[in-house]
Amino acid sequence: MRVVVQGRGGCSRPGGLARVLWAAAELTVTVGVLLLLLVVHQVWWTNRQAAAAAVRRVAALEEAWAAAPGPGPGAAAQPEASAEPSPEPSGPAPPTAPAPAPSEAGGAGGAADRPRDGAAYGVLRIPRLGVAVPVARGVDKRSVLDKGYAGHYPGTAEPGAQGNFALAGHRNTHGEPFRYVNRLRPGDELVVEVRGRRYTYTVDRILPETAPRDTGVIAPVPRSAVRPGYGYTEPGAYITLTTCTPEYSSRYRLVVWGVLAGNRSGGRGVVGTAG
Repeated sequence: MRVVVQGRGGCSRPGGLARVLWAAAELTVTVGVLLLLLVVHQVWWTNRQAAAAAVRRVAALEEAWAAAPGPGPGAAAQPEASAEPSPEPSGPAPPTAPAPAPSEAGGAGGAADRPRDGAAYGVLRIPRLGVAVPVARGVDKRSVLDKGYAGHYPGTAEPGAQGNFALAGHRNTHGEPFRYVNRLRPGDELVVEVRGRRYTYTVDRILPETAPRDTGVIAPVPRSAVRPGYGYTEPGAYITLTTCTPEYSSRYRLVVWGVLAGNRSGGRGVVGTAG
């Protein structure tokens, strides 16, 4: 008997709907891999690059100071070439409103001696955290903060001067120099070195959380405009560190205040507590 087999042998080709679903699945996997690579680049690679570059910049500044110590903190110390900063400060760390008016000059030189915006001119050391980070003028994201630097807010005091020497820095990615500033406690040292001169501040108060618009924290006499129970009431020589909080978010700002060693004239009428 002869058996007749109808139809084609083997597996049939998928229909139109199956081909669409297969293509969608491939596209989803591809997009997922690309997003993963982007996250790795942003969180890991750019972080390593910025941190390594910041270490090299600190070493270059120290070498320049050792070779030719200068007269004061306002003078530039072999500043590196810098990209032209944006007209307005950007990035997650600084408050979004304009900075306050300049405070009195103390340890700084004249305006003609000051390095240009984006140029690293000093080093901030935080011994408790093992941090040594370049300090540059301005808080522009691209030309300062994303390099792993601490940005010196325009219009705030010079290191060692009366008034408020205010700095911004990334807490996550791009070197993340301020990642663990939440671990600082009253009495910890913040050391600023500029062209052979050293200014030691002592951590005094911490504001765990405030709004990005709270520019009172970087005023000459720093006091939160959002949470007025935090800050000072009298003139003094202050340092302010600002960064984002919570981690991997720019919703709020974390603020650390210190006072210049030997200059504790800050008002005690306002209570600032550790976070």
